[in-house]
Amino acid sequence: MELSTLQAFVKVVQTGSFTRAADALNTQKAHVSRVVTQLERELGVRLLERTTRSLSLTEIGREFFERAVGILSSVDDAHRAV
Repeated sequence: MELSTLQAFVKVVQTGSFTRAADALNTQKAHVSRVVTQLERELGVRLLERTTRSLSLTEIGREFFERAVGILSSVDDAHRAV
């Protein structure tokens, strides 16, 4: 799993939208959607409940999100330390 995958997932959750996450990451919505779908396949769990109008975290998605935020924060801290 790459950091960019975690960043995409976290940005989707933070913005509440694949479109807004893609805009924030300067990429295409389809790319962000593929990354998150691949992450779910890799983990073997559903992280997000998607409808045409909204998305929400599953229980395991919420746990994964919290850990992913922590990992990305630790990476940022490491960069600042150097």
